[in-house]
Amino acid sequence: MVITGSNPHNKEIAIRRRIASIYNKREDDFPSLREYNDYLEEVEDMIFNLIEGVDVQAIEEKIKQYQKENAEQIIVNQARKAEELAAAQTASKAGPLQNDTDGAPSQSSQGGFGVPLGQYAPTMAGGQPRPTGLGPQPLPLSGGLDMHGYAIEDEEMMKLRAERGGKAGGWSIELSKKRALEEAFASIWV
Repeated sequence: MVITGSNPHNKEIAIRRRIASIYNKREDDFPSLREYNDYLEEVEDMIFNLIEGVDVQAIEEKIKQYQKENAEQIIVNQARKAEELAAAQTASKAGPLQNDTDGAPSQSSQGGFGVPLGQYAPTMAGGQPRPTGLGPQPLPLSGGLDMHGYAIEDEEMMKLRAERGGKAGGWSIELSKKRALEEAFASIWV
């Protein structure tokens, strides 16, 4: 299998997809978690060696042998994955719509796409669909008070916030003055 391209990750992506379609067992296919983890580790080692070009011929033979021995199980697992994907798609299309029951005006769309809440909005430039069933956006506090109950317009409070904000970052007015003086006097003696 030869993969070329300008993106160095294309090779890894193609190898991972190929191996995942063959080595597609799940945790419930194993009697213990330890055996499943050993299986995953073996698969990751094979992927790494294929990407790095280490003992590729032996790994390819091992993959062919595994395909012959487990052909039926591979097909069953691929069919199970396809069924789960189809079920997830139908569930996302036929999912229940969210209704606002708190008396607030209901929003039938988000972002101007005309998509009901709980559904998927159109993608942007071929990306993944964006979920739109997010909760309502927070509203500003009424009464001109901040989260601590102080008046937002209060000048004294604004000064206090500026001072506390500087201290939270490790700065103080004294430190700023000291640094300015040191820099000023350091340039004199150069």
